Amino acid sequence: MLTRNCLSLLLWVLFDGGLLTPLQPQPQQTLATEPRENVIHLPGQRSHFQRVKRGWVWNQFFVLEEYMGSEPQYVGKLHSDLDKGEGTVKYTLSGDGAGTVFTIDETTGDIHAIRSLDREEKPFYTLRAQAVDIETRKPLEPESEFIIKVQDINDNEPKFLDGPYVATVPEMSPVGAYVLQVKATDADDPTYGNSARVVYSILQGQPYFSIDPKTGVIRTALPNMDREVKEQYQVLIQAKDMGGQLGGLAGTTIVNITLTDVNDNPPRFPKSIFHLKVPESSPIGSAIGRIRAVDPDFGQNAEIEYNIVPGDGGNLFDIVTDEETQEGVIKLKKPLDFETKKAYTFKVEASNLHLDHRFHSAGPFKDTATVKISVLDVDEPPVFSKPLYTMEVYEDTPVGTIIGAVTAQDLDVGSSAVRYFIDWKSDGDSYFTIDGNEGTIATNELLDRESTAQYNFSIIASKVSNPLLTSKVNILINVLDVNEFPPEISVPYETTVCENAKPGQIIQIVSAADRDLSPAGQQFSFRLSPEAAIKPNFTVRDFRNNTAGIETRRNGYSRRQQELYFLPVIIEDSSYPVQSSTNTMTIRVCRCDSDGTILSCNVEAIFLPVGLSTGALIAILLCIVILLAIVVLYVALRRQKKKDTLMTSKEDIRDNVIHYDDEGGGEEDTQAFDIGALRNPKVIEENKIRRDIKPDSLCLPRQRPPVEDNTDIRDFIHQRLQENDVDPTAPPYDSLATYAYEGTGSVAESLSSIDSLTTEADQDYDYLTDWGPRFKVLADMFGEEESYNPDKVA
Repeated sequence: MLTRNCLSLLLWVLFDGGLLTPLQPQPQQTLATEPRENVIHLPGQRSHFQRVKRGWVWNQFFVLEEYMGSEPQYVGKLHSDLDKGEGTVKYTLSGDGAGTVFTIDETTGDIHAIRSLDREEKPFYTLRAQAVDIETRKPLEPESEFIIKVQDINDNEPKFLDGPYVATVPEMSPVGAYVLQVKATDADDPTYGNSARVVYSILQGQPYFSIDPKTGVIRTALPNMDREVKEQYQVLIQAKDMGGQLGGLAGTTIVNITLTDVNDNPPRFPKSIFHLKVPESSPIGSAIGRIRAVDPDFGQNAEIEYNIVPGDGGNLFDIVTDEETQEGVIKLKKPLDFETKKAYTFKVEASNLHLDHRFHSAGPFKDTATVKISVLDVDEPPVFSKPLYTMEVYEDTPVGTIIGAVTAQDLDVGSSAVRYFIDWKSDGDSYFTIDGNEGTIATNELLDRESTAQYNFSIIASKVSNPLLTSKVNILINVLDVNEFPPEISVPYETTVCENAKPGQIIQIVSAADRDLSPAGQQFSFRLSPEAAIKPNFTVRDFRNNTAGIETRRNGYSRRQQELYFLPVIIEDSSYPVQSSTNTMTIRVCRCDSDGTILSCNVEAIFLPVGLSTGALIAILLCIVILLAIVVLYVALRRQKKKDTLMTSKEDIRDNVIHYDDEGGGEEDTQAFDIGALRNPKVIEENKIRRDIKPDSLCLPRQRPPVEDNTDIRDFIHQRLQENDVDPTAPPYDSLATYAYEGTGSVAESLSSIDSLTTEADQDYDYLTDWGPRFKVLADMFGEEESYNPDKVA
């Protein structure tokens, strides 16, 4: 009730005091206001003669947000001039929230809010009101629209929507250095009162930082804040509405501020002297120790560069920076020797790579420390007196000859004896031997410089006290040459001389070569042999530079008289013992023109007419070769023809069986075969040419007893058989030569004249009549001859 009365009082002051602006005057319809409550008068119809009292028309109500009372919150009242209080007028409400948020008393027109309202959710509601006659249900007045505004209260605290914040600022920054700007947002109505007026302040983080209460800009409040002292700061910022007055709502956020590093600190060694112990056997380039300078800065501001200050022992060592740990790594540049020097001392300087000019006044950004290195004695292998031994030996030196020696010593305290041996991997052929105690090297085989001019092998020395400690050295042995080969002409020369050459003309420059390894300054000398020096056609001129020239001694040479000259040249070397050789040079006489250009050196050119060109000579030779080829081919064909095995000669004495189909001729037909050739021994002796064609045999239908008196034929067959056996010209293939009767198994017996009787009178041709009609003519022919035989008649 207290809240409701206060609200009514406030509205009364506003309406009565004229703080609200009237919308429009109504000439006939007026809205009257009740003195202590919100009332909207609806216009009604009046008589034209009735005097109308003018009033103000209000179109909005106010309702307080977040109302928490037990009764519905009274908003206002609707009233029509036509309402006489008799209960005949009904008030209706429509629009935003009608019935759900706002209700109206249909009789009195009172409007209430039935639920709590939030201005931040909905700041106002638009509704429509109307007066209706209860009985007729007809509107008494037109519908009137009005607004109910939600009155804001300070119910929202400021909020930092972007918090928490992260910011950085360089260390050693001056007072007032900008860090960050924060901003808080208040959801209350900024146009009504101070509910949305925000003021900033620092609750935690002083005295290091400050904030502007209106803008929210954070700045440094102390000078020379050192990151190495404190790096992280957490500042609590408060934003309060109502202008920071008592009762205002507040919101907070956290700002994490980090001081970034600047190079404001030089590197410093934690101690002034570093002691290191290094074995003398440490290899070159190995790390022998580490030192470190401390720089409290961070990142590239803490990068340190180390350098060795020139001085005692500094040239034996080097120092580099480890990028990850920023330590100085000391490395060995040269080998250490305990027996030579046992300790080294030098200084190391550490300095920053990236300097900040703002802090130069603080002093030099570098520091110096002393490094003392003690060399530790290590049991080391023997040391040879030389890194490489070079020796020389003459070839063919007797086996066992000492050619040199190597020396190795144990330099450790309490030195041990040394033993020597040859590395078999480098001298697998064992050309040399070494004395294990003395180190002398001797030959083990005869050496030949022309086979191998240089030997390279290794010798190993080991300590007697510790054989595992060994060292190795290379031995280079050069085999010296012994003058055992005479010099010779370096290349074969094709020397020519023109027929029109003049005396004293140099026709060839010759040089010599020696298979021996010639020492520096060796000279070759050239001269003619004594037998050629008597009336020589040519001579040798020694140029004294290991070359010589062949010089003519005659005025012209003739190829017809002598085409080739042989010139013996003696060549001597200058080594000991002197070696010499006689080299014969061949000099050919050629035809040249007047300028000395060679025209021809061929032998055939001597006999050809003068002026015949080289092309013509080649053509003539080609024709001769073609003619010779034709003759050879002809002779070969003739020989092949004689060896032909086919029976093409008409003088062949063997049986020729002639096949024919005509009837007639009989034994009077002697054109195909001459039986007299078989009977004549002379003919048999003259025809000994072999023919390897087997004659065809013809079987006759009638069998006759063989003739026993045929000794000449048998002798002929045996003779031919013997000739075939001993004939060297027989073909290299198997052949069958038949010289016998033409068969005894035929019914007709043989028709050959070989089996015939020796005389025609002994022939009996009666069997021809038994052969049938085909042989009737032949039977009649021979039968007539037999009937007229005079011997038979007699």
